[in-house]
Amino acid sequence: MRTVIVYESMFGSTRRVAQSMAEGFGPGADVRVVRVADAGPEVLEGADLLVVGGPTHFHGMSRPASRKRAPGYAAKPESGLVLEPGADTGPGVREWMAGLTPRPLHAVAFDTRFDGLAPFTGRASKAIARRLRKLGMHMVSGPESFLVGKKGQPLPGECDRARAFGARLATMLARLEPSGAG
Repeated sequence: MRTVIVYESMFGSTRRVAQSMAEGFGPGADVRVVRVADAGPEVLEGADLLVVGGPTHFHGMSRPASRKRAPGYAAKPESGLVLEPGADTGPGVREWMAGLTPRPLHAVAFDTRFDGLAPFTGRASKAIARRLRKLGMHMVSGPESFLVGKKGQPLPGECDRARAFGARLATMLARLEPSGAG
């Protein structure tokens, strides 16, 4: 069974979480981790599970305007942030999903967000999950959040938690019928 993890990342946190999640599927698993800017329509061919994640900006998914602010945050000497290539100019998860055609895939949504109560930080994963359902996808797990610090890194233990989440998804995927999306 084939899994595709599509992610958007400004400063590397979401990329690291996506990569850790893929590691959790185990050696030999057919898992492809793809930056959203590199995710053409062909990336979903033959996929049985689609995992989509992005950073939480202003309580939800990023928008072009919020991505344009990213270089300013990284430019502050005290920030410690390093902008991912194309993070401020490429498409985000929102735009990528808007270009998808409905398909019968199993799907999962995740986000990265600052540590705090979700009503105060927001959760991009909830909006991602809603859009995936509207595309005819079957959510096999609730939206998942991974916590990041102000310096653009996953908090201690979050990459381990992402690996464990990936392992749970691999177990779940083994029990599912192929989606037939091919």
